[in-house]
Parts: sequence; structure tokens; C-alpha cells
Amino acid sequence: MSRINTNISSMVAQKNLAKSNSQLQTSLNRLSTGLRVNSGKDDPAGLISSELLRRDITAVGKAIKNSERAGQFIATADSALSQVSSLLNDVRGLVTESANSGALSDEQIAANQLQIDSSLEAIDRIAKTTNFQGKRMLDGSMDFQVTAGNGFGTVSDYVINQATLDSNDEMDVNIAIANAAEVAELTVAANAFTNGALNDDLVLKLGGKDGAEVFTFDAGADVDDIAAAINLVTDSTGIEASVANNVLTLESTAYGSKAYIDAEVISEGGSGTFATNLSATRDEGADIVATVNGVQAVGDGNNLSINTSTLGLSLTVDDGSSTAVAFTINGGGAKFQLGADVVGNQQARMGLKSVFSGSLGGSEGRLYELKSGGAKSLENDPNGASKVVDQAIVRVAELRGRLGAFQKTTIESNISALSDLSVNLSEAESSIRDADFAVESANLTRAQVLVSAGTQVLSIATQNPQNALQLLR
Repeated sequence: MSRINTNISSMVAQKNLAKSNSQLQTSLNRLSTGLRVNSGKDDPAGLISSELLRRDITAVGKAIKNSERAGQFIATADSALSQVSSLLNDVRGLVTESANSGALSDEQIAANQLQIDSSLEAIDRIAKTTNFQGKRMLDGSMDFQVTAGNGFGTVSDYVINQATLDSNDEMDVNIAIANAAEVAELTVAANAFTNGALNDDLVLKLGGKDGAEVFTFDAGADVDDIAAAINLVTDSTGIEASVANNVLTLESTAYGSKAYIDAEVISEGGSGTFATNLSATRDEGADIVATVNGVQAVGDGNNLSINTSTLGLSLTVDDGSSTAVAFTINGGGAKFQLGADVVGNQQARMGLKSVFSGSLGGSEGRLYELKSGGAKSLENDPNGASKVVDQAIVRVAELRGRLGAFQKTTIESNISALSDLSVNLSEAESSIRDADFAVESANLTRAQVLVSAGTQVLSIATQNPQNALQLLR
């Protein structure tokens, strides 16, 4: 049939040409942007998946940068602590040198004291000036804040290394002590003496945590004199003696399983009864047994420590205390966002205690006491000074070790894991959203051919109505 009003052939050609043009435009768009999904209509489900993956990729990228910055923070703190450690070692050397008072003049000891004062001032200056992007690091402002509870008065020292706080920035800590720490103890019954005096000659060797000594006593030596002789060398043996009702009691100065007393009767006269009245030849102390929030703590003398994913702390109670302790951690610490999600288990909080001379030390005292005129200055107590400096050196070394472990095992491994995750997420997002140029180039060629052919066909189809005019001639 020959129709003029409706050109069906032209309409079909137009429809197919429009479709080919659309395919050509799609191919050109994908090749020009490099993306297979440029809008929701290209692939609705793919667009949703791609956007969610982009969200994750962005968050992971920021987490990597956060971890890198945390590493820079730790490196800055460690550098400052390295200087503090060096100064403390200098102070320790000066204390040891000044103990040689028989060969040093008063002026030399005074000069050493001035050096110690200068070193303590330098440590305080480092504590005040060390900062990272304007935040003080070693002045105690980044330590955890604590509210004391029941029994907290029996705590002589504590360090909170890390804690995961709740949404209110708090954590309750409850310490239950099942068994208090104990000293090593040996006794010599009153029957070893006659009217408080030795029955025969005695050669006794006593050994403790800090060393051993051999004592020689003649028959008739008073039990009080024996105790006094043992106490003269307490600082080199770690053993002290006391007498009550002619019973000689030997105790270790330290608490815990590392403290012990070895008593060996090397020789005793035939009439002597010291050895037979000695309660034992060896005894050891006992460590504290306690739980922290229901988790068994590691005991070491009067010190207990715990290190879990949510809490890491070390705490020292008064000698032999069995009093339960409660306190609340309410904020503080340096918080690092190490994961992509802003949730507690993807964050880390570290406590950085102050390294001021008024804070460094331990159960033996604080570093500021070594200043001129202080209770543990070179003039007043060089022995006590050495103990305080030793504890300060250990405290700084432990802090540096903890920071180094956090940097290596937490931050660096976190960066490595997040980098792998970022690569995998990017690969997944690319497979959904990016265009395959080989496929799109083939589609472009096909669309170009179809558009060209469709244009020619449409031109022919529009000529069909003119054929009807032949019938009118």
C-alpha cells in the first residue's frame, strides 16, 4: 500500500536512529569520563554499592593519615624522653661519684650538687616545653584523670597506660585483693640463747635479694648485738633483724616472691643450739594476689599490673595492704582515632604521665627531693637519692618502651592493614564504576556504524510517500 499521511517506515527508522544515537552518546560519555556509571540510570544498584565503597575508601584514607600523625606524635614524645633519660643517667653518675666522700672534697660534692640541680631544671624545662601542634605532651596534661574511691588512700603509686572509656568518658576500676604481699621471714627461737646470749661460737651466712654476708659471733654474744650486726649491712643484704622476748626474727626488706632469706650455719660450737632452733634455712616472700575488674592481675611484691584490650595499668599499694581499692577514670589521655569508624574499639587512648621532677620517682620518693637542701640531696641522703633516681630511670624507660611498642605494633601494623584494605576497596569500587575501554571502544564503533546506517535508511524512508505521486501522473 502507498500512504502519504503516515510514513511507518520513517517512524521505524527514526526510532532505531534515536536508539543508536543514545548508545553513541552513552559510549562517548563513558569514554570521556572513564566511568561506566555516571548517573543513577546507568546502574542503580551499582551506583549504591559504588557510593558506599567510596565512603569506606575516604574513611580508611583518613584513618591512615590519623595513624601517620599518631606516629609523629609518639616520635616527638620519644625524642624528648630520650633527653630526659640521658639527664637522669648523668644524675645517677653524680650520685654514685659523690658517695665516694672519703676521696672527694666538700667543694667537689657541692659542685656535683649544682650539676644535679641544673639537670633537674633541664628535666622540668623539657616537661614544660615539649609539645605537638600546641599541645603539651609531658607535663601531665595528657595523663588520665582519676577520681579516688574507697581504699584509694592505700595506693602509693599508679600508672594508667591505656584505657577504653565509655560514652561518658568514664571507666570504673575495682581492685579486690585476695592475698596481701608478704616478706620472707625466718625466726630463731629463744631456746637458741641462754639469758639472751649465744651458747657457743657461731659462723652464720645470710643471703638475701641484695647480697650475702658472713657473720662471726663468739659464745656469749647478746641476741641484741647479733641483730644490730645484721642490721648494719641491711642495705647490702636486704635483710633486717629484730628481737622480741629473746626471739630473733629475720625479715626481708622487700616484699614478694623475689625476696628471700637464706640462712646457713657454717660452723657452731658443740654446745651451740642456734641451728636447731632456726625455723628454716630458706624462706621466700609472696606476691600480691588481686583482680582488677574481675581479671586476674600480675603480682610483683606490692605491685599489681594488668594489660587487656580495654585497660592497662600498674599500681602499687602500701606494704602488705589487703584493702580493696576503687577509683574512676574520668577522661584524659591522648586519644588516637586509628580506624575508619568512630567507635571505641577503633580508638586508642594512652596516658602520658608528667616527667616533672616533682612527679618522677616511685615508692622511694620523688626526684625533686635531690635538689639542694632536699631530703635526698647529696649532703642529706645519697643512698636514698640513688634509689629515687633508679626508680625515675625505670619509669622513663618503661614509658619509652610502651610508646615504642605502641608505635611499632599498633600504629605501623594498623597503617599496613589499612593500606591493604584501601587497595581492596578501591579495586572493588573500580570494578563497579570504572569503564572498560576495550568494551566501550567496541560499543562506540558499533554505535557509529548504526547511526550512519540509520541516517541513510531514514533518508530513504522519507522518500517513500513521493512514490505515490507517480499514480497521479
